[in-house]
Amino acid sequence: MLNNAAIVFTILTGVIALYQLFLALGMPWGAASMGGRFPGKYPPKMRIVALVNVFVLLFFAMVVLAEANMFFRFLKPVSGIGIWFIAAFYFLTTILNAISPAKIERIWVPVAFIQLISVIMVALGFK
Repeated sequence: MLNNAAIVFTILTGVIALYQLFLALGMPWGAASMGGRFPGKYPPKMRIVALVNVFVLLFFAMVVLAEANMFFRFLKPVSGIGIWFIAAFYFLTTILNAISPAKIERIWVPVAFIQLISVIMVALGFK
């Protein structure tokens, strides 16, 4: 179950990373992100933020996979603590998406919630 939780987390994180990459490349999907403050294409500064998000999300996935003893074992010395920061991040992400003034952004609530549950399962070592 631990590996399944890590895989679910990684797949969903990959989907969000791709979404962020598309925002960075100029796709007009800004209404479903950042509270809908940038509908349409992101301005140049926000595209850079979206690109940074891609790398942060990929790092999160690497930490979760390391904590599940699947891949990236070189991160194991920091994954035990890092996983709880990731859990806190997804706790806040779930809440912020749920209270977003942009209705379309609320589509991310179930995704963030599943990420939260899966990262907690990995953190607690569910087998």
